[in-house]
Amino acid sequence: MFVIELLYKADLKRIDAHMGAHMKFLRKYYAAGNFLASGRKVPRTGGIIFARGDRAELEAYVAVDPFTIHGVAAYEVTEIALTTVSEGLETLKS
Repeated sequence: MFVIELLYKADLKRIDAHMGAHMKFLRKYYAAGNFLASGRKVPRTGGIIFARGDRAELEAYVAVDPFTIHGVAAYEVTEIALTTVSEGLETLKS
């Protein structure tokens, strides 16, 4: 299991200019089963993606996010070895 943290490096006007392409990017990896949940930080300084898969593949995916390509966000990928989850979320441990 991975937590992918997005850190905005530009003002929200520049972020929003690339939001449509970023959402298309997210949908692609949701459909592939790599991304499990995502959302904006509050306050809006970036976002979080919960993901599964191979670390090298995930790092390759975020490298092609329009936010990365246009230099408006940076990513940090953190692996978590889940040991305990709530009932119904057992598949997160795989």
